[in-house]
Amino acid sequence: MASLLTNAAAMTALQTLASTNKSLDTTQNRISTGLRISSASDGAAYWSIATTMRSDNKSLSAVQDSLGLGAATVDVQYTALDATVDQLTEIGKLLVSAKTPGVNRGQIQQDIKARLGQMNSIASSSVFNSENWLSVDSGAADYNKDKSVVASFSRVGDAISIETIQVDVDQIKLYDANTAATATGTAPTTDAAGLALGAVKVGGQGLFDSQWAITTSNGAATPVYTAQTLSIKDLDISTLTDSAADQEKLSAYISIVDGALGKLTDSASNLGAVKNRIDTQKDFVQSLTDAIGRGIGQLVDADMNAESTRLQALQTQQQLGIQALSIANSNSQNILSLFRG
Repeated sequence: MASLLTNAAAMTALQTLASTNKSLDTTQNRISTGLRISSASDGAAYWSIATTMRSDNKSLSAVQDSLGLGAATVDVQYTALDATVDQLTEIGKLLVSAKTPGVNRGQIQQDIKARLGQMNSIASSSVFNSENWLSVDSGAADYNKDKSVVASFSRVGDAISIETIQVDVDQIKLYDANTAATATGTAPTTDAAGLALGAVKVGGQGLFDSQWAITTSNGAATPVYTAQTLSIKDLDISTLTDSAADQEKLSAYISIVDGALGKLTDSASNLGAVKNRIDTQKDFVQSLTDAIGRGIGQLVDADMNAESTRLQALQTQQQLGIQALSIANSNSQNILSLFRG
């Protein structure tokens, strides 16, 4: 039935064209943004997951920055410890050479003093981002022996977990301005004759300004043993002679330096292990960030190949819809021919 009031064909063509235009708008938005889901209305579940994971990735970016800062700080401290090992090794060699009868111990002391000064300079200059772990003041109000490097960020449900890599400064410090620091060792044990078995760090300050306990004898046929304490930074052999008592003191000093070198080597090894762990964690966090980014892409990114093909198809449908609507509208004009004479 032909009707002037109701054009069913035009209404159908108009609905089809509106649907095509809506799909075309969606496709053009995906192409312009590169996202299949750019808002909650496009897919609430995937949008929520992607938004949360993007937030986590930003937190992981902060973790990377923290690891980078921590790696730089640890690297400075490790480099200083490594240089100090060389200096202390040389001091040990000088003490051994001082055991030689007739040697000028005053000259040797000058060399020892220079190396002690160099060790102090190394420790005081090992600063990064205002952090110095080798030359400290444990009596300061803001002192904290536990240094933390943020290493990871993870989320399980609503629970957030942040892990850190810990460094105990008290285990690696070389100098401590706090003279009231608590002792970290005990006096050396003695054998049946009362001779101290080795040298033991008994002071609570740093490795070089703390007190080391030793026992020496007077070298007599019936020796008299004397317990004493000595800090490495105050090591002085300039007044020692070739006497048996002084030779024993030199041996004790060598024991102190050897004991300190062992502790220093352990500190450098531990800090080196921390350095390696931080470097490994940096690589892992970077890989994890990339993996999460790929996962987000799988959820919300648009397939540009498919969208470009869909765009061309919709543009063709739009043109056909416009033409169909034009044809449907022309049907009303055909009714006029029925009334022509």
